[in-house]
Amino acid sequence: MKKSLEENLESLNRLFLGSADFTVREMNLKTPARTAAALITIEGMCAKDVIAISVIDPLLSFEFSNTDADLLIDEIKSSVLTTSEIVELDTVKDAVMFSTSGFAVLAVDGTDRMLAIGAQGFSFRSVSEPESEVVQRGSREGFTEPLRINMTLIRRRIKSPDLVFETLTIGKDSKTQIMMCYLQKSVSPSILNTVRTRLKQCDLKTVLGSGYLTEYLEDRGTRSIFSGVGISERPDTVCGKLTEGRVAVLVDGTPAVLLLPHLFVEEFQSIDDYSNRPYYATFIRILKYFSFMLAVFLPGLYTAFAQFHPEYFPAGLLIKTAESLAHTPLPVTLEVLLITFVYEIMREAGLRIPKPLGHAVSIVGALVIGESAVSAGIICSSTLMVVATAAICSYVTSSLYPQIMVLRFSFIILGGILGLWGVILAVVFALINMCSKTSVGVPYMSSLAPFSIKRMRDVFVRADWKRLSGHTIKVHKLPETEAK
Repeated sequence: MKKSLEENLESLNRLFLGSADFTVREMNLKTPARTAAALITIEGMCAKDVIAISVIDPLLSFEFSNTDADLLIDEIKSSVLTTSEIVELDTVKDAVMFSTSGFAVLAVDGTDRMLAIGAQGFSFRSVSEPESEVVQRGSREGFTEPLRINMTLIRRRIKSPDLVFETLTIGKDSKTQIMMCYLQKSVSPSILNTVRTRLKQCDLKTVLGSGYLTEYLEDRGTRSIFSGVGISERPDTVCGKLTEGRVAVLVDGTPAVLLLPHLFVEEFQSIDDYSNRPYYATFIRILKYFSFMLAVFLPGLYTAFAQFHPEYFPAGLLIKTAESLAHTPLPVTLEVLLITFVYEIMREAGLRIPKPLGHAVSIVGALVIGESAVSAGIICSSTLMVVATAAICSYVTSSLYPQIMVLRFSFIILGGILGLWGVILAVVFALINMCSKTSVGVPYMSSLAPFSIKRMRDVFVRADWKRLSGHTIKVHKLPETEAK
């Protein structure tokens, strides 16, 4: 950075290539020599009223007695500006980063230092209930896009000095601000250092969402369709994980917070489980496991039994299934694959099209796939019922839907080729893959593998709060890992 104001402004102009939102407010400070200064902002990123009241008005009305530029900067920082956040800058690179983050940068002629003044005022979505994690008895607040607001939502719930926010900047072009959040007395130092190292090794040019970092945070050598990185949009869920020794990664510009380590059993837990009575929470949790099994195995088992093992069907069901399949032109395996594939197309269309057209897709799907296709004899009614049941069950654990879809297609294909032995073979491979996977060194299948009866109080059943609060097992105490 140069001492000449004109040279510094020329450097910034060259970097921004004359962008329309790059604005410079030049002024003369009331010094004996009428020192030139400039306020650099990015239009739309700063609050104009804050700049006018807390920055420009004090600068133009204050009468300085010094003429030395370095002394002017110190006096402005300590006695003139009324904003709460002021950062001193030494390089043009820092000036670019702070100005594009919503700060107003003050440059004074004759000094190689600048001041970044906190005056953020960009528009953002207000705090609202997250649509992906709906609860009945819990907070209605969800994370939003600005990083500082998300930090506040966490700090409001954990009023402890042990809560630490650690800042990183990732992305050569985007300069995205990343915030590591953890409880200093609960987190494992090895897990914390591993997460920090992996984030610093990220060499992406742009980071526009938390999903960009997921692959960099996964353990190397553990290839799996399951993810060892958890995602949540709820502050209360994140705070609960922090107390268990997790590390949360907040990314500026996205409401999804990453959680490490993440375990398989956590996919079946929600904040409602800890708000309801233990017996009801246990029933709901068992229901989720049962729905997951149906969503994954039902189409594959139906294909294997109908094509290779019809003797396993009860007599009445066998007769009706055989009559339905006899009037359809396609083999069972191809029929199940076709209906599942068409359903996935409808689901994707329902997600992408505008909401007013969503009802039209539902009506068309119900008429064409449901009524007309069965009446015309193109598909079997029992096949349609099996695929529909599996589709409904997959939404009970919506966070696992991508994995359920891949496993479902795999089981259908192997069940149609090898029968029941193909399904068993696929199950063995899936279990081996899941049990060998780790999340920041923690076994992904904890607390099922390695198994301990003491750690099952919050897996299939949910024990009462007296037991949960009195015998908390931290995630960093390997291999005694608790997923709560």
